[in-house]
Amino acid sequence: MSGPSWPGSIDRLMHVPLEVTAELGSATMPMRDVLALGAGSIVVLDRHAAGPVDVRVNDRLVARGEIVAVDDRFGVRITELVEQP
Repeated sequence: MSGPSWPGSIDRLMHVPLEVTAELGSATMPMRDVLALGAGSIVVLDRHAAGPVDVRVNDRLVARGEIVAVDDRFGVRITELVEQP
């Protein structure tokens, strides 16, 4: 029994939306500290400012990169693709 051919199968998936996120870092905070956050508050992350950011697709790590400025927006330049186990 043969499966579907790749060209037809992959074409169906080309328009499926995926959530792509760039994670600068994270922090663990007690609820009282989160509730005390306001304008001007600083949350210290677990990474250095010049370090790589994680690029996740549907919450799965797929790449690492660096933050770049593109016109008046920020972007991520991919520097490393992460191999999946």
